[in-house]
Amino acid sequence: MARVAQRLARAASGPRAWSIGKVSKQLQSLSGGTLSRLPRELAVPGYARARVRAGIVHIGVGNFHRAHEALVLDRCLHLPGHQDWGIVGVGLGKGADAARKAKDLEEQSCLYTVTECAPDGARSSRVIGSIIRYLHAPANPEAVLEALSDPGIRIVSLTITEGGYNICEATGEFDLTHPDVVHDLTHHDVPRTAFGHIVEALARRRASGAGPFTVMSCDNLRHNGDVAKLAVLSFARAKDPRLGDWIENHVTFPNTMVDRIVPAVTPEDRSTLNASMGVDDRIPVRAEAFLQWVIEDRFCSGRPDLAAAGVELRDDVRDFEVIKGRMLNGSHVLLCFPAVLLGYREVHQALSDPSLAKLLDRFMERDVMPLLIAPSGVSLRDYKSMVLGRFANPAIRDQLLRICANGAVKLPTFLFKTLAACLDQGRDIDRFAFVLACFRRYLRGRDEAGAAYAVDEPHITPADQVASSRDPLDTLRIDAFASLDLAGNRGFVRRYLKFTDMIAAEGVSIALEAASAD
Repeated sequence: MARVAQRLARAASGPRAWSIGKVSKQLQSLSGGTLSRLPRELAVPGYARARVRAGIVHIGVGNFHRAHEALVLDRCLHLPGHQDWGIVGVGLGKGADAARKAKDLEEQSCLYTVTECAPDGARSSRVIGSIIRYLHAPANPEAVLEALSDPGIRIVSLTITEGGYNICEATGEFDLTHPDVVHDLTHHDVPRTAFGHIVEALARRRASGAGPFTVMSCDNLRHNGDVAKLAVLSFARAKDPRLGDWIENHVTFPNTMVDRIVPAVTPEDRSTLNASMGVDDRIPVRAEAFLQWVIEDRFCSGRPDLAAAGVELRDDVRDFEVIKGRMLNGSHVLLCFPAVLLGYREVHQALSDPSLAKLLDRFMERDVMPLLIAPSGVSLRDYKSMVLGRFANPAIRDQLLRICANGAVKLPTFLFKTLAACLDQGRDIDRFAFVLACFRRYLRGRDEAGAAYAVDEPHITPADQVASSRDPLDTLRIDAFASLDLAGNRGFVRRYLKFTDMIAAEGVSIALEAASAD
């Protein structure tokens, strides 16, 4: 119990990310009409936004997109001859939060601030102006279809989360039975899904002669362009086989690797950010200073000069995807469940725990790196050190529960390829068994000190019933984990039961030490 108390004390006393310093008494509102009145220390767009026209529609305008792709396009708009590469943002979500985001963006002329935080405490903030219009699809689906059908749109990009592509983990196929997909196949003019919108727009463009656009996934998925292609073509062929053939022959789906840690912004964060900038921004974004974007140069209708804005255009994107997915995203997923159970709520606090830091080091060094081939110019050991340093950045305050969310999809997405290789080669599997045992305990919604937290698992169905099950193997049998049949692997079951029993009898701390042992 003393060890648990020490960990909880460390979690509660993590370093603060912000020192407000001199606070402006009167915050300046943010909109197109107030740019000239913002504090001089805040960088603003140096191009004429009134002359910018849309060349990209982006579906899924969350914090990550606004701190990643939209920021890169903001850089591009500062280049000569790039005024045709503005962004029309599209939101598919329903409910009060989605409507509030649309209202906030509209009233701020689609402007917002991004504050970048370096590990040494240095900060810089700027206003991003690349999003020139925002459409809330549930409120006006026809406006979205019209925007997508505009001949000026040459790229449609996506951040719809790992689970948003509607791919069945067990079969690898697009699920045509999903209720929203069934709706979109019979209600072409009022679609609900990203794929219903994209395919209907491509059908209109084909009929009008407007031509195709590139579909560019920016989600954390292996081979995300291939996954997007599978989803779009599956939907299109179910709607019209000839349209599916036209899309396959004319539309390109480049694979991309995106990387930047962009935590959620709490109301407290928003107040602190705004006070430090002297600006009243309803939707500010905070991100680490690091940003990476690697893209296959396959754009059927042209692209901006992305390389001039810091993007790497390479043929070996898949190698970068594998490294990032298995080392960085895999470490995030490995960390979040035991850390939450131990009472931590922010990533940098968890990394201050020597046992959790050791867990990640052992995982990358012993489980992942021996199975990888590094692309030219990349050192895996340097990459490991960079990952640990980024996670430990106290200015980011990334929420562990954000990473835990949708764990039933993230665990197979970021850990199962490595686990499968370790099983095939007879390698150590303790860290995988440990994290799945922690996931089972996490689903109860209370940490070891009894503190409650929200469990966000939309892909665990009521039929799974894992939260209340007394059989530990029921967690391994959920549909999302079907690809490896872990419950049928006696070697894995033996190690998994060892950790579930250890967590129940001795606590997560003791199990963590066993999983990280030399």
